[in-house]
Amino acid sequence: MSRPFETLLRPSLMAMAIALAVPLASSPLIAAEAASSVRSYDLPAGPLSTTLTQIASQAGLALSLDPSLASGRTSAPVKGQFDAAGALREALRGTGLQLQQSSVGSYSLVATPEGVVDLPETAVNASSDSESAWGPVTGYLANRTAAGTKTDTALVEVPRSISIATRDQMDDRAVHSLDDAVRYMPGITASSFGSDTRIDWLRVRGFEPTQFLDGLPLPRGVYANPKPETWNLDRVALLRGPASSLYGQTPPGGLLDMVSRRPSAESSNEIQLQYGSDNFREINFASTGKVDDQGQFLYSLSGVLRDGGTQIDHIDDKRYNIAPSLTWNIDPDTSLTFLSQFTRDDTGVTSQFYPIQGTKIDMPFGKISHHKNLGDPNYDYYDRTYYALGYAFEHRFNDVWQFRQNLRYTKSDLEFQQVTVNAFFPPFSEVDNQGNTGRNTTNVDEDISQFAVDNNFQGDFATGDIQHTLLLGLDHQRINTNYTSIFGGAPGINVNNPIYGLPITRPPRSTAFFDYDQKTYQTGVYVQDQMALDQWRLTLGGREDWVHTGTKYFNKGDATNTERDKKFSGNAAISYVFESGFVPYLSYAQSFQPALNASAEFDKTFKPTEGEQWELGIKYQPPGSDTLLSAAVYDLTQKNVSVTNNVGNITVTSQTGEVKVKGLELEAVSDVTENLKLIGAVTLAKSEVQDGAFKGNRLQLMPEKQASLWADYTWHSGVLDGFGIGAGARYTGDTYGDQANSFLGKADSYTVFDATVHYDLGRLDSSLKGASLQVNATNLLDKDYISTCDGFYCYYGDQRSVVASATYRW
Repeated sequence: MSRPFETLLRPSLMAMAIALAVPLASSPLIAAEAASSVRSYDLPAGPLSTTLTQIASQAGLALSLDPSLASGRTSAPVKGQFDAAGALREALRGTGLQLQQSSVGSYSLVATPEGVVDLPETAVNASSDSESAWGPVTGYLANRTAAGTKTDTALVEVPRSISIATRDQMDDRAVHSLDDAVRYMPGITASSFGSDTRIDWLRVRGFEPTQFLDGLPLPRGVYANPKPETWNLDRVALLRGPASSLYGQTPPGGLLDMVSRRPSAESSNEIQLQYGSDNFREINFASTGKVDDQGQFLYSLSGVLRDGGTQIDHIDDKRYNIAPSLTWNIDPDTSLTFLSQFTRDDTGVTSQFYPIQGTKIDMPFGKISHHKNLGDPNYDYYDRTYYALGYAFEHRFNDVWQFRQNLRYTKSDLEFQQVTVNAFFPPFSEVDNQGNTGRNTTNVDEDISQFAVDNNFQGDFATGDIQHTLLLGLDHQRINTNYTSIFGGAPGINVNNPIYGLPITRPPRSTAFFDYDQKTYQTGVYVQDQMALDQWRLTLGGREDWVHTGTKYFNKGDATNTERDKKFSGNAAISYVFESGFVPYLSYAQSFQPALNASAEFDKTFKPTEGEQWELGIKYQPPGSDTLLSAAVYDLTQKNVSVTNNVGNITVTSQTGEVKVKGLELEAVSDVTENLKLIGAVTLAKSEVQDGAFKGNRLQLMPEKQASLWADYTWHSGVLDGFGIGAGARYTGDTYGDQANSFLGKADSYTVFDATVHYDLGRLDSSLKGASLQVNATNLLDKDYISTCDGFYCYYGDQRSVVASATYRW
């Protein structure tokens, strides 16, 4: 972004921060759920342009007004409950104008043809008639999203690469983790270290993404990171590319934006029983509806009970999760939704850190089994307790301005200890020909607490022929992390015939390698304007961030380290919405990300990494279809990367490095017919380190080629009525897990297949309405592959897993 543009926006951001601080300090603002698109209207007759703008702004609709058509006309009164389009048509009664919708969801006015008589509009009451960016979706295709804009915007018009996994898609594929949810999206790699019950291992365009839930970032530590429960989500959106101009400190690759299940006025209940491979057992439940007859209070309750085995001997995966929420519809323009969650995890290290010898390197003792536990069940555990309490608030002041506030307090506590085999450092810790090797222990105590709040004002108005959706925001978060990590020794082991229960002593805290308390304070102010002129769309945004991090090292005599970072991030995009459904766009975006966690050396500080990206793309939503096709090429650069150089035979580390990533991404999402749904993706990417000892090498864990395709077909008539099948294929190219791109760090490409069969028992007999059966298989052909090697250890990919589900909905 040019310097003049940055200079222009900085004073505006400062003024906005002061303006925002006044109402927040003086008014008891509460926060809430985004209002349903079906609203209660009581608008008197008035200037037509004013009434139409008010209705469109409330719903976040793109409405193109020709001043010559609307000038001098008076709207009809709008009274009753309507969806947004219905309210617009009601206002147009008797004006001689009618509403015309384009194939991409935007609206415009045209003169009513002669001989056509206006008919009274019928009010509607079913919220399912329209979609909200913060609500559920029917089918695989989401038409609206808040990812990338923080406003309710048509997905086809957002000038960024965004993929969305809907609730229906996640149900069809029996998703149990974020790794599962994003497997069929372009530009992202999942389960880099195999499925790990502790955490999701994701890379987006080469970088680990930040995770957002209900508009707020989830805390990030070392081991105690929350592992979101996908059963509690209505949708998972993947935004690819830098996004700091709205979201603050984020990596250049992108972020995940998740939306929780929310209360609904339409009553529904669901319970699901699952049983599968390795004695996997799970109960899922969800319920929502009205608390009172008037629907002023709505509730939602969902949760998971899991007590299953894993593919690793003697490691179980137990999860106890509950997520209650409550919506208070205070008045037609104000609502407040309380969102809470509690999760308890009791599991272990399923990625296992297998030695390279016996996995990648052939040895006389043979291959190490995929199921072998090389730790000690009597010593190992991973116990995490996570809870969150917050709210979402929305209030509309008038036909132009509305206010939203999202707030959450999060706490994650972890106790973790694990025995692992020694790393591969020839010739000191090699596995011998009989399979014997040494081991060590990792012992961790970590707790993370976070307070996060995001406030923004949205204004929808017109200046001449240009329509604006203006967003003015202020967010703040405080994170406190206490982290202790102690390394110790353990008895050796034979990788084929492990013996458990040998005496292992946890070293005292005084020997800790890491032992610190870190406090981080981050504040950001941002502004964004989404402008529409006829079919043109222009988005401009900027943000100023202030980050203060203070660390006290208990293992270094209470030494302290303080770092202050300040950074401006901008974005700009332009697109054109063709009536044929094509939307080409060009975007530019910046990112910055302070160093995560603390260095082992208290006297070192690190500058934030900075990123920028150019992206050229096109989206196509054929008229009258539930299909979205997307293509994008991008050029991404990350700066201030730590690199090591050899200067005069002296190793020197500096933050002068740079990484470049270029790629092409293709995606298709379609509810082709009532019977057929499909998703497909292709990714081609090239990454290169620009400086240092590894100059010219590829980024770790980033394949250059990926492709996937999933399709589900369900019969709704005939002999097979109610029966459905689904199948998918996923190809992942070779990767390097080490910076040196060595043979020891290379994992070969692989292709795996998934499948499902399902049957709606209600089609068999009406007394079974709401009941269904489903069987899902991942890695159906049991492909044997290595997911990653990092030069020291190797990690097997997931073997075949089959899960049967019995579901009842009412």
